Amino acid sequence: MLNVAIVGSGPAGYYTAEALQKSFGADARIDIIDRLPTPFGLIRSGVAPDHQSLKAVSRRYEKTALSDEVRFVGNLPVGEGGISIAELSSLYDAVVLATGAPHDRSLGLPGENLRGVLGSAEFVGWYNGHPDFVAVDPPLDQATAIIIGNGNVAIDCARILAKTPDELSSSDIAAHAAERLATSRIRHIHILGRRGPHQVSFTPKELGEMGQLARAAAIADPAHFPPLEADEDLEPGTRKVVGFLRDFAGSRIPKDVTVSFDFFQRPVRVEGSGRVERVELERTELGTDGRAVGTGELTTLDCGLVISAIGYRTSPIAGVPFDEGRGVFENRDGRISPGLYCVGWARRGPTGTIGTNKPDGYHVAELLQADLQGAGGKAGRAGLDALIEARGLDIVRFSEWQNIDAAEIARARIGSPREKFVQVEEMLDAAKS
Repeated sequence: MLNVAIVGSGPAGYYTAEALQKSFGADARIDIIDRLPTPFGLIRSGVAPDHQSLKAVSRRYEKTALSDEVRFVGNLPVGEGGISIAELSSLYDAVVLATGAPHDRSLGLPGENLRGVLGSAEFVGWYNGHPDFVAVDPPLDQATAIIIGNGNVAIDCARILAKTPDELSSSDIAAHAAERLATSRIRHIHILGRRGPHQVSFTPKELGEMGQLARAAAIADPAHFPPLEADEDLEPGTRKVVGFLRDFAGSRIPKDVTVSFDFFQRPVRVEGSGRVERVELERTELGTDGRAVGTGELTTLDCGLVISAIGYRTSPIAGVPFDEGRGVFENRDGRISPGLYCVGWARRGPTGTIGTNKPDGYHVAELLQADLQGAGGKAGRAGLDALIEARGLDIVRFSEWQNIDAAEIARARIGSPREKFVQVEEMLDAAKS
């Protein structure tokens, strides 16, 4: 019997478990370990609360979770306060790190530590009710917010800031965030990009939504666009994205809130007395290699909130080699060391969509097939259970997660699919009920 531990219960973790099931069948026992009492990682706390159709992929993971070969072990940290990688490696034939990339990359700018400068992981975690970010206090009392980045996370943050309470009523946004956003004074949202419309990383669906908001108008500067015929050389998806941006540049529909796509701008300094009050920007242009090059032309933009959406980093784990530059575990094609692997964002960085993690999981399953021929015989879940009992750790099984799930659905606001518990203690109480 092959015993495998997967650390992390998000998409990468569950796709890996699914792949291992198909590769090894009943000859494998797979434990999916998470430090939170709740599974599904990014699906629960990263996907925007108004994108319920994307969250439906969790039903696929439930099928895997309820199989005989797979077990969810929640509320168990790997590292300080829980179990070490060395201990897991002594109990399992293979350990796969699927911990994602939960930390924001630093802006590296003077003033970035002022109050009101947030990373997108903080802001998204706050409105999604992640226990780590409940105490985040985004200032929403000024008219202008700046979002740095030209990917879908930047659009998610802008959309949540721009939507009306009615537009958010059918989402599972955390109650504390919904209440604060309902009284927000933000009326101008600037999405900054160092390069131009042809270089954005938006996808058509997410960008298209920005043109359909009840009280907010998406706008752009026509001067930032190349000649229309230049769009013909773009990939179809990018061409559609640029088409939406051109529509925004031609729109003059007056609305209470504006979402401005500001291209060829990069922040160089955050300024303020005790809190962010303005950002100094440098105009850029495209160099011959396609990168943004500063022109030396500086302007300032007054604001009360800055959200950085420039990428994420994996959490280091004691005993695991870590690439500080890339913010991922040091690995060769998913292999870290004998018996230790990584997958998803922890392996390749925060790129791609949720579905991108599926081939990643199947790739790791192939590695295990090649590396672990004849392996087996370690204690696996029996050994883990003995260690948990000896340390008096309070873990959560999948059936207990289902108790949490049912309780959240039962306490939902009218029209909302659920009202999340945002404190671990509340989750544990619901799990045991």
